[in-house]
Amino acid sequence: MEKPIYKRILLKLSGEVFAGNQREGIIDPEAIAYLSKQVQSAKGLGVQLAVVVGGGNIIRGQLTKLGTIDRVSADHMGMLATIINALALQAGLENLDMSAPVMSAINVITLTEPYVKRNAVNHLEAGKVVILAGGTGNAYFTTDTTAALRATEIEADVLMKATKVDGIYDADPVKHPAAKMFDQLSYLEVLNRKLKVMDLTAISLCMENNLPIQVFNLQKDGNLKKVLLGEKIGTKVSG
Repeated sequence: MEKPIYKRILLKLSGEVFAGNQREGIIDPEAIAYLSKQVQSAKGLGVQLAVVVGGGNIIRGQLTKLGTIDRVSADHMGMLATIINALALQAGLENLDMSAPVMSAINVITLTEPYVKRNAVNHLEAGKVVILAGGTGNAYFTTDTTAALRATEIEADVLMKATKVDGIYDADPVKHPAAKMFDQLSYLEVLNRKLKVMDLTAISLCMENNLPIQVFNLQKDGNLKKVLLGEKIGTKVSG
């Protein structure tokens, strides 16, 4: 069997990947099926896999700009959105006969398990895919920060951020076709250049704990598996 370069990984999925090519505010069943197959392929290598999900396809914190919903309430709504996406991914993985408990930082006891680090690690060691939802359970923290925090807590070897572009660029590649993609960056380069791959809190947390970040395009079939096998896909951020 092909040997992965990492044993335990945390995969960060933004809410937008759950919408696929559809508009925001929905979950695309085809996107769920695709994501589930990518995870299945990675698990086939024998890695331990935890997934942090975002909720931006359903609701974003920008609601506060409307002036009718305060930031804390909007963030709580976003946390609930991540649970909806987590349950969708759980169903997709279970359709492929994979065990995928959803653990939440906020208490939704009839649908999820409470997030407890020790229990999450036990699930991973038992071969289950652990889906982490509910953000950190606190307002003012993004799911990027959640991913950095949870990856540190479970002692993941790498934080893998799945995107719709090939890696980290010096400008938005959608708006600037001539933008340059980086193969590798240091944490300080990301911070100093203000590259918008993850928020500053998440980058700083990874830097403090020497946790590498791998940014890659999940929309290209097989990329997740290729990264795990050590192929030079996307951009790596490390010390």
